[in-house]
Amino acid sequence: MTQQTLRNCLRLGIGLGLLISSFAFAQDYAGKRVFILHSYNDQFPWTHKINQIIRNILDAKEIVSSTFYLDTKNHASESEKLAAAQMAKLQITKFKPDVVITSDDDAVQYVLMPYYKDSSLPFVFCGVNWNANAYGLPYKNATGMLEVELINEIVKNLQEYAKGRRLGTLALDGFTERKWVAHYAEYLGRAVDKSYFPNTFEEWKDNFLRLQNEVDMVILLNPKGLKDFDMQQAQSFIEENIKVPTGSSIAWMSQMSLLGITLIPEEQGLWAAQAALAILGGRAPSNIPIVQNRQGKLFINLKIAEKLGITFKPYLLKIGDIIR
Repeated sequence: MTQQTLRNCLRLGIGLGLLISSFAFAQDYAGKRVFILHSYNDQFPWTHKINQIIRNILDAKEIVSSTFYLDTKNHASESEKLAAAQMAKLQITKFKPDVVITSDDDAVQYVLMPYYKDSSLPFVFCGVNWNANAYGLPYKNATGMLEVELINEIVKNLQEYAKGRRLGTLALDGFTERKWVAHYAEYLGRAVDKSYFPNTFEEWKDNFLRLQNEVDMVILLNPKGLKDFDMQQAQSFIEENIKVPTGSSIAWMSQMSLLGITLIPEEQGLWAAQAALAILGGRAPSNIPIVQNRQGKLFINLKIAEKLGITFKPYLLKIGDIIR
């Protein structure tokens, strides 16, 4: 990958001003109501940051809001998801919002699609992974921002430090994680050679060890939600046992990965809030095109690089966040 190509993919906030100015906003939002529906809970860093920026924008406009968490990472069975979705629908009906904002896939799959597809209630989604084809989007009452991992750039950078081309992935056994891995082949134009989807922390560690001998580089997906998962233990385990370069698009995985280009949750939250304001100002959701995230942030981990005997190219050290 050339320096210019990498810089082009690392937007780092470029476009936010253009985004805001592209929407026309009403001056008075008095009495407007927005319901915020999250797939996960607020302890999940991605959800917390999205929720924080949405609430900050709505509060500044004195818009009344209510937040509901499906919490499907902690309550992952189908029956639990369906029950949470029914509760969310009840809360939406009770709150009587003018707009609903959803984050991540499960809120779309279990609430928007079955209960509100093409209804009169406007929806803005964010954090839906890769594409929305599985949900039959677009709907006349919904628009949103897709979440697309910058996987091409991550793998190209890992390839420079890997001994071969075999690619592995390590995630947890969840709908979102399987969806991400399924899209890798399409975006990379090649197959993923080995994928593991453990259900427990012990399985995760065992799978990581297997990958060190089965592939030449590993993509680490979000492990939070695994039974008994401990971030500090996982970090120590990887530092002790890593043999091949690892990469991730998850910001809090930077301590376990050689390098990565992380997505920026604030981009998703900002876009969703601004789109909601546009709808409150009279713009139809169908007149707001569905978009993809454009921003990323490079990190490089010198501790893991030292463990692997890797020396980063100087230009990466200049543009990346350094993890020591």
